[in-house]
Amino acid sequence: MNTLHTIAFTVYPYVCLAFFLMGSLARFDRDQYTWKSDSSQLLRAGQLRWGSNLFHGGILFLFFGHLFGQLTPHAVYGLVMTSSQKQLLAVIAGGVAGGLCFIGLTMLLHRRLFDPRIRLTSHRTDIAILVILWVQLAIGLSTLPSSLHHVGEPTTMLRLAEYLQGIVLLQPNAALVAGIEWHFQLHMLLGMTIFLLFPFSRLVHVWSGFGTVAYLFRPYQMVRSRRLNVPARQNLPRRAS
Repeated sequence: MNTLHTIAFTVYPYVCLAFFLMGSLARFDRDQYTWKSDSSQLLRAGQLRWGSNLFHGGILFLFFGHLFGQLTPHAVYGLVMTSSQKQLLAVIAGGVAGGLCFIGLTMLLHRRLFDPRIRLTSHRTDIAILVILWVQLAIGLSTLPSSLHHVGEPTTMLRLAEYLQGIVLLQPNAALVAGIEWHFQLHMLLGMTIFLLFPFSRLVHVWSGFGTVAYLFRPYQMVRSRRLNVPARQNLPRRAS
């Protein structure tokens, strides 16, 4: 294990997380008018509808699947399934979600690149982040044959999970990643890089998506009428949902 490998899997994750959190906060504070998804639905809706639904549905499943699948301690999920069963479940569910997500993202990327009007209104960062996500999905799908091969002996999955849990606990151990197949390592490094680029791209609208949950718990709005010469007690505030 050389110095570059140690830096990449010990220091780099925290650099990416720092940019992800602090950069998002700084952008929200300084450039709120750029905090949007920049939808091009008015220019061409048909392909966007299919591509966007497949991509967003797949990417949300993959995100939470990776989050809970890798960060859940072995002792917890071991109560209901073995490591091999979890590995097989991850391969099947991740393969289906990843395939649908890849199809949707390919449709979105094709739409951005080959529709002249959409290409003209697209920022370079829009296309760049779509390409990076497309490559990341392709690499992730390329790991499925190896993951399926590891079902009988899921040592690689356990090592990756232990490494990621160490990152969260501020106890990174790059040695756990050493010797693992190159596409797993590249998939992890590119995933970290996406977090690094997150505040500088349209991906920041993901925060707004999670923020809409607060709408369910907001208080009623107090609405006051602007009408004049209204008799007493007929111009009281109303509760509007």
